[in-house]
Amino acid sequence: MFSDPDVIKSSRNFVCIRIESYESKENQDIVRSYLGGRFENTAFCILSPDGKERLTRAGRGPNHVSRDFDDIAKISDNFKAKGNLADSRVPDFNSFDLALNVSSADQKMLLFVAVGKEKYKKIEASLRPLAWDQNFIGKFNYDFESSENNWSEKLSLRRAREGYYLIEPDEYGLSGKVVKALPIDTKIKVLMDTMISANQDYADTTDKKVYSSHVSKGKRLGKTIKMAMPFGEDRDGDGAIDHRAGSRRR
Repeated sequence: MFSDPDVIKSSRNFVCIRIESYESKENQDIVRSYLGGRFENTAFCILSPDGKERLTRAGRGPNHVSRDFDDIAKISDNFKAKGNLADSRVPDFNSFDLALNVSSADQKMLLFVAVGKEKYKKIEASLRPLAWDQNFIGKFNYDFESSENNWSEKLSLRRAREGYYLIEPDEYGLSGKVVKALPIDTKIKVLMDTMISANQDYADTTDKKVYSSHVSKGKRLGKTIKMAMPFGEDRDGDGAIDHRAGSRRR
């Protein structure tokens, strides 16, 4: 969700930077830089706190870097935190569509913040202690939008209003249900209590997805999301998305 190395400077141990690889050519170029020019859906590498030095070789995933995860984890012992984790920025998506889609894939609730540009910095800073609280890390996704775009339509709202929206994404992340809407001046403690309660209900009523059957069903139903870059991988590194096995270029 972040492509800016500055966000990891206050890390205690590791901060995962998930590149939105179908959002732009620039993001895909970052992935290619770690895979020798190839483009695949994922890439993995551990970097130094300044985001510049590679501390491991790069590969598609952790198992391509090392089969001993304890050795990977020990790397953090060589670096001491120079800041407070709670000062780190709140993760944000490039678009509301992507926030919904990834939240559905992650099976996480989405805290969507509709806020004007003039209030964004203040609200984002106020949410940092919440986002990096040990009871919240990894349990929610976050997205900020300063303009209406199409988010109110996807939430079946008659009117777009400033505020916090706690959203349960649908099965394929193409729409969402507002579980709770709160005004933008809601106290953080109230927001935290609301999120904890809603997340417990979501966990109790949501079945874990089985990837293979979920994808097969989605294909049958024609579920798809349009992204800025075409889907697919360039495993041979020729700069073009690979065609399916057995097909020919036209």
